[in-house]
Amino acid sequence: MPHLMAKATHPRSKFTRAKAAELFAALAADRPDPRTELDFVNPFTLVVAVALSAQATDVGVNKATKKLFAAADTPEKMLALGEEGVAAHIRTIGLWRNKAKNVIALSRKILEDFGGEVPRTREALITLPGVGRKTANVVLNEAFGEPTIAVDTHIFRVANRTGLAPGKTPDQVEAGLERITPAEFRKGAHHWLILHGRYVCKARTPECWQCAIHDLCAYKPKTPDPGKVGKLGPRGPRKVT
Repeated sequence: MPHLMAKATHPRSKFTRAKAAELFAALAADRPDPRTELDFVNPFTLVVAVALSAQATDVGVNKATKKLFAAADTPEKMLALGEEGVAAHIRTIGLWRNKAKNVIALSRKILEDFGGEVPRTREALITLPGVGRKTANVVLNEAFGEPTIAVDTHIFRVANRTGLAPGKTPDQVEAGLERITPAEFRKGAHHWLILHGRYVCKARTPECWQCAIHDLCAYKPKTPDPGKVGKLGPRGPRKVT
């Protein structure tokens, strides 16, 4: 008897399409012009910046790339700078030795395989050393205006906490977001979610009291306004003894 493979299942969103549209409309009103906080001057420097951002903050990457990109903003210039030259600029970033190797390797591959131009497909981008699906999605979205959604730790948290696109892996969350996000919000979805996670829906203490979507969010233990706790706190007035 032939073996029947179980059909893959994905966690279901707690949102309807209409409710998801309401959520993104609220985030859009809160941040009308969302964009990456990484500094870059062209698609090539964006690839490098995103590759450097793994296990590093955008602020830290920007400090390092300010001088790096002034010296080398094309694959040709980066190769001329060399691995040691790149390393000298990025020593303040985690995993800098390996990242310097990847920057040189991806620069060489862009020159040799893509005529010096950053490729415009995910399949081609992920062939570059140090570039995975998340980095490719960021580049496609930010540099080329594609409606891709890159799932980082902030988006993974927001998608699960709100119930918008629950999942156990980044790939599951990405697939869920692609299913539930209305077309008119797809291009900005990555930025709205990442910025919301970075500044409001924080890992340890989400700032629910100033959240634009807190009425839509499935997260039950809403964090109270710390300025009101102890006065009218989460359980009502404090007894005076």
